[in-house]
Amino acid sequence: MKPDNHTELIMLGTGNAGVTRCYNTCFALNHDGNVLLVDAGGGNGILMQLEKAGIAIGQIHEMFVTHAHTDHILGVIWVIRTIAQLMNQGLYQGSFKMFSHDKVIQVVDWICRMTLPKKIVACLGNGIEFCEVKDGECFDAADFKLQCFDIASTKEKQFGFQAILPDGQKLVCLCDEPFNESNRHYVEGADWLLSEAFCLYEDRERFKPYEKHHSTALDAGRLADKLNVKNLLLYHTEDKTLDTRKEKYTKEVAANYHGRIWVPDDLERIEL
Repeated sequence: MKPDNHTELIMLGTGNAGVTRCYNTCFALNHDGNVLLVDAGGGNGILMQLEKAGIAIGQIHEMFVTHAHTDHILGVIWVIRTIAQLMNQGLYQGSFKMFSHDKVIQVVDWICRMTLPKKIVACLGNGIEFCEVKDGECFDAADFKLQCFDIASTKEKQFGFQAILPDGQKLVCLCDEPFNESNRHYVEGADWLLSEAFCLYEDRERFKPYEKHHSTALDAGRLADKLNVKNLLLYHTEDKTLDTRKEKYTKEVAANYHGRIWVPDDLERIEL
């Protein structure tokens, strides 16, 4: 991945927990070669996605993890394992910081200590740092200024974030559950909104999004229009309609939203 003077969003994965035809939702924000990784999917497939995207592990020094569901957190263990191996070989420069709330840190730390070799575990707290953040807290990660917020999930403690990009644009990640009105001040007027859309509204009987506490493309479009969002990006979808996903999701969103619509494929790159 060549450095540039712009911020780029790289969708490493776009699928929900049960997908087999694409990778689980995770992405990277790159500014001038400085990379912030957000989640890592459900396994060592994250290493393949990073390789395909041209992102070297040595470029990743900060990571944000939204929650402890398997399709977001298990890939984190592989990222940590790989970085620790490089550290032990003298091939990784600097430290690595994972930012998240207390539940994620507890789970990641436990899995690492229970499953990884002693040489890897020895790097925890010694080059690899777990940085707890609390609801509403501001912090810097890579070249971005983040403020995290509790999305008020009914299933699992989950933090989204607002990121101020180097050019002043505001990007908001809502994680993988519907918007909660308590977080309106983070989202309203955003330049970029990253929102889950489990399926099309017309396919709601097939995929049962509301029973799983998810939303549809139609819902995401209505939300973005109500909150005056400039660019709406959809992720965390089903994978049974990949051939028509971009076209049909875009059409459904456009029925209620008049900003720019993005329905990316895995490994798609978007200049912000």
